[in-house]
Amino acid sequence: MAREAFAAEGLEISMEEISRRAGLATATLYRRFPTKEALAAAAFAEQLAACGHILDLALADPDPWRGFCRFVLRLCTQQQRDRRFLTAFAAAFPHRTEFEVFRRRADERFAQLVCRAQETGSLRPDFVPADLSLILLASGGIDAGGRELTTAASRRLASYLVQAFRADRATPLAPPLRTALDLPGSRQP
Repeated sequence: MAREAFAAEGLEISMEEISRRAGLATATLYRRFPTKEALAAAAFAEQLAACGHILDLALADPDPWRGFCRFVLRLCTQQQRDRRFLTAFAAAFPHRTEFEVFRRRADERFAQLVCRAQETGSLRPDFVPADLSLILLASGGIDAGGRELTTAASRRLASYLVQAFRADRATPLAPPLRTALDLPGSRQP
């Protein structure tokens, strides 16, 4: 229930409202989860694991370009399935080490994927890992009026973007950002 509440209302939802929706006394919820951050960590554990699995599959692919493309497409699809997950993930509960450890490891592993795809000459050389934030911001901004249409539109946008990242189609771009364009509430590198 908490995951659905966070997905519908974002992290601003109160513990009292979550307990009301779950049909629990607020004290019961607080006994199990003393902070909203603890509840969010538990609620999004499955999504963190799914995100890690998507990255594992991409890194395991013997074709780094194909792994990169699949990662971007699958991450955008996951973002649409649970529209608040990446916002919650990026919200950086500083005292929730499981979020920070996962985020750091995911950043490192995505950078490896980018490097591998660039080394093969498939991914344009000016793509930087922080550009993933731009992809997620663009994809996350899509609202086609329903979950199915929104997911389809997000996949189409991601497909267009992935094609723009091909090295053989690269034309000069504006310089990369010095820092990632973080999702609201996220940390700076």
